[in-house]
Amino acid sequence: MELYGLAPSGYACQASENVDYYVQKAQKAEEGKFDMVFLADVSHIGPGMIPHYLSMFEGISILSALSMATSYIGLTATIATSYADPFTVARQMASLDKISNGRAGLNAITSNPGGLANYSRTHLSKSDLYPMQKEFLEIVEGLWDSYEDDAFIRDKESGIFYDPKKMHAINYRGNYFSVDGPLNISRSKQGRPVIFQAGTSSEFMNIASKHAEGVLVNGDNFEYAKSFSMELKRRVALEGRSPDDFLIMPIQHPIVGSTEREAEEKFQELESLMPYGYKIPKPKFFGSAEKVANQIQLWYEEGAMDLLLLRQEHPSGFDNFVDLVVPILQEKGIFRKEYESHTLRGNLGLPYPENSYEKSTKK
Repeated sequence: MELYGLAPSGYACQASENVDYYVQKAQKAEEGKFDMVFLADVSHIGPGMIPHYLSMFEGISILSALSMATSYIGLTATIATSYADPFTVARQMASLDKISNGRAGLNAITSNPGGLANYSRTHLSKSDLYPMQKEFLEIVEGLWDSYEDDAFIRDKESGIFYDPKKMHAINYRGNYFSVDGPLNISRSKQGRPVIFQAGTSSEFMNIASKHAEGVLVNGDNFEYAKSFSMELKRRVALEGRSPDDFLIMPIQHPIVGSTEREAEEKFQELESLMPYGYKIPKPKFFGSAEKVANQIQLWYEEGAMDLLLLRQEHPSGFDNFVDLVVPILQEKGIFRKEYESHTLRGNLGLPYPENSYEKSTKK
């Protein structure tokens, strides 16, 4: 089944700090049966940055607001493991997961030097970032398992609130982090947030094959995306995981029209919004709705993607895609007509993650 993501950005005036704009886009994406809102983030800006980054909401805050205005669509925040605190992130993401009734996702990334400087981490070198990320992910996953699924009894008659034997401290000691635990929030309807990552190096692939459930891929080249997908899924299998439970997600910013000419007019309109002398390349997925739908079908059936992350470049990009392309994909039978689940895992076709402590007692 074909799957979709959504990455809000845009050129609407004050859109990046307008909660109503975010709500409108999230609800439109949910109308189109998209899997999730996927928020990018930055922590170091300057005068040359695009307007969206100069004044924007913090991810978990805006996603918590969106959770109250939507019912099915997933909510994924981007957080840098190079400077965030793993206990705080585990708690924030678990809270978002509970508030949204099991719709949270975490895009765990490393950082650039500017971001490190804003968080007093200039002492870190590039060689620290992936070992630090490995520890970070081990900690948040461990903390999300602090309570077994049936730990909370909540029996008023007996006066028993929970079973202390089913609460677990993590007692983690690493080179970068030391965390005792346990986390003070129980697991959600989907067990724990879905983990996404992005990168290309062999070190990244080793970490992602063990911890990630979805990986962002550069969508510029079909053959690269296909070979990258095959190699990552090979490493996932070596970790004892099912490659079917690991999602490859190329990033695209399609420009779609009812006809090829209409798409060309939208591209020219987008070019006119750019600063003088600034040229933008045509998107990989470009043209009539039928043409774009066929491109998506090819990438999916050839194994170059499981999940498509759409960026909004043209002001009406999401609306065009939902109104023009989604119905064609539904007719082809490669995209849902209704949500399968109320949780992000359920809609992505990912299994419920068994609590590690419960799993160990069954061995």
